[in-house]
Amino acid sequence: MLDSLERITSSFVEMVWGLPLVYSLCFSGIFFTIYFGFPQFRYFKHAILIVSGKLKDEEKTPGEISHFQALCTALSATVGLGNIAGVAIAISLGGPGAVFWLWVAGFIGMATKFTEVTLALRYREKGPTGQVHGGPMFTIKNGLSKKFYPLAWLYALFVILSSFGAGNMFQSNQMAQVLNTSLNIPTWITGLIFAAMAFLVLIGGIKRIGKVTERLVPFMVGIYLTGALGIIFFNFSSIIDVFSQIFEGAFFGTAAVGGFAGVAFKEVVIMGIRRATFSNEAGMGSAAMAHSAAKSLPAQEGIVALLEPFIDTIIICTITALALLMTGAWSQTGIEGSEMTAWAFESVYGVFGRGIVTLTVTLFAFSTIVSWSYYGEQGVTFIFGEKCIPYYRYVFVVFIFMGAIAKLNLVLNVSDAVYGLLAIPNLIGTYFLLSKAKESLKEYMG
Repeated sequence: MLDSLERITSSFVEMVWGLPLVYSLCFSGIFFTIYFGFPQFRYFKHAILIVSGKLKDEEKTPGEISHFQALCTALSATVGLGNIAGVAIAISLGGPGAVFWLWVAGFIGMATKFTEVTLALRYREKGPTGQVHGGPMFTIKNGLSKKFYPLAWLYALFVILSSFGAGNMFQSNQMAQVLNTSLNIPTWITGLIFAAMAFLVLIGGIKRIGKVTERLVPFMVGIYLTGALGIIFFNFSSIIDVFSQIFEGAFFGTAAVGGFAGVAFKEVVIMGIRRATFSNEAGMGSAAMAHSAAKSLPAQEGIVALLEPFIDTIIICTITALALLMTGAWSQTGIEGSEMTAWAFESVYGVFGRGIVTLTVTLFAFSTIVSWSYYGEQGVTFIFGEKCIPYYRYVFVVFIFMGAIAKLNLVLNVSDAVYGLLAIPNLIGTYFLLSKAKESLKEYMG
């Protein structure tokens, strides 16, 4: 039965993540970049000033968390296993050339993220308990006419389903697998322990999530980058050859090397864009839900959101990719996902290297799970109301356990397929409200 499900879900993934979606995400990122005059360059320094606290807000704005907490919450959802397992999967299926398309998706994704977050704060709303709710479903509901309401409802449904797949089961699966391989801990034990830990965080809502992530994200990113940069340093003599592989493979595909079977240009592009989007979430509208809880003006928070794809994809994914290519881990037979990254670290640091990956995979996965639970809560609030959030949390932690013991291919297929569907209602709503985003930007910069 599992084999049949895997075949069905694999076909569904290919349908959802075919060239139409890839082209739509790329075109949108390019269009938003031009429409807003390359905000990646114009507002990058301003974004850093805001997050560092050097710019004080001129007026009291609604919200529950700070700029930095919102950025860390969104990053905790994006800086996850997409940076460790996702990059490995992209290279193992698309070759070194997939890294180039990761960069492209990351750069144009900065403009997409700015646009969707700006709109999310412009159209957020307060619930009956005083909590702030926002995201593409609220943007569509409050920014467009009633005939678009089904589109908002669809997004809310997709985000609930994605919270169980991409934001939960895939993360717990990779976390359980790496702990089983490295420490021989049974997957079901990992599932139970982290389900309980996640629940303790979730019951505190966005304020507790924000407090956890603002401490966890800098710590886990610092550990991982230190280890990965060390690998690059020890293999620095091969860096020119690696970049040659990346640029050549990006446009001509990659021939069979070691355990790598070879791949054509089309698959290189699709794998690079798919895994970059899975990692930085630009075009999906998910991070807009975390930023909607920030004490900020619409365009101000949109500018903060510019930093996410840069940190997530341009920096962290690139460093992971270089480590995999320089050590030759990508061409090894029989390893995939986070296990490939663990092999790269172990080849340089020995058993200690595997320990680094084990720790960071655990932290990355856990931080993503708790952040995505909040995204799912926003979908539940939109469709069923705040009263149903406690019930959602119970179901969510059960799925953490299920993901830990599930088969990777099936989990990955379900995650990719449902997650890709988020882009459809989000981009439609964003295009209809582009002028409002520009209006918010002019008001703020004025």
